[in-house]
Amino acid sequence: MLYPWQQAEWQGLLAQGERLPHALLLTGEPGIGKLAFGRHLAKSLLCETAQGSKPCELCDACRWFEAGNHPDFRELAPATEEEGEEDGKAKKKASAWISVDQVRELNDFVHLSAHRAGRRVTLIQPAEALNLASANALLKTLEEPPAGAMFILVSHQWRRLLPTIRSRCRRLVLPVPARNEALAWLAAQGLDDAESHLAEAGGAPLAAMERADANVLAARRSFLSELAEPRKLDPLALAERLDKQKVEVARVTDWLARWLHDLARLGLAQSVRYYPDETGRLTPLAQGLDPIRLMRYHDTVLEAKKFSSHPLNARLVYEQLLFGYQQAVRAVNKG
Repeated sequence: MLYPWQQAEWQGLLAQGERLPHALLLTGEPGIGKLAFGRHLAKSLLCETAQGSKPCELCDACRWFEAGNHPDFRELAPATEEEGEEDGKAKKKASAWISVDQVRELNDFVHLSAHRAGRRVTLIQPAEALNLASANALLKTLEEPPAGAMFILVSHQWRRLLPTIRSRCRRLVLPVPARNEALAWLAAQGLDDAESHLAEAGGAPLAAMERADANVLAARRSFLSELAEPRKLDPLALAERLDKQKVEVARVTDWLARWLHDLARLGLAQSVRYYPDETGRLTPLAQGLDPIRLMRYHDTVLEAKKFSSHPLNARLVYEQLLFGYQQAVRAVNKG
């Protein structure tokens, strides 16, 4: 499916007709529908009776695609790995990486003849999950693709890809939708308080929907309420609570980075971007801040976020970040 804000980019691709590149890199902010766009493109390329701007939904190819068993399509993503047992059942978690073995299997598929005498389409997501070995294994195929092979790479952080991978792809930047368009779509989904959720998601509507989950929302509000009173904050207790609740490191660093951004923005421009509903608590905390010192700590948080997909001792990460936060805010308030 396509989202309403993706129509211009889709029409631009259609206008290229048979001049489409063999490797397309879809980039843009998380939560704007890049993966949906990539899957829609893959389905359209494989559809056997496509009419105009969309797949027919009726042919065998479309039905197979929807069922997840089209013989000429592969979607490559980090595999799940076993992580011991829980209640007598194997416990699994997603790997952080796309392995070299996965890419080698993919290369075998790419070099086979198409089952339906058409294209063979591969979607890789997120492309930044390719590690050095798997990226190099993919590179040769991208350099010398077999006839009929097409690759769609979806990436939130395309600069993390090897330059040699990037150079073999044509990049298509998918935009964040206009605020009014995003709010109209969220309203159609029945989302309450859409404006605050969209603001916290940086304008990305799918991310706003995910952040509006009741459990996520409760955890975020509880976390921010503690950040609002740094003198009362107990980093060890909060870190333990976050760890027991299994709140992901990526989510906590995301909340913290946005809170810091709004603190600095209040001091410099008297406005907030991500948490307008928290303005009452942000404003007194931002008084007299040193933006340079605060943003240095913000960089520390972003660095922690960068490695959040790696195996980490989450509780230790939280403790270090929260102690750092207290120091940064004390410095800001000269307390």
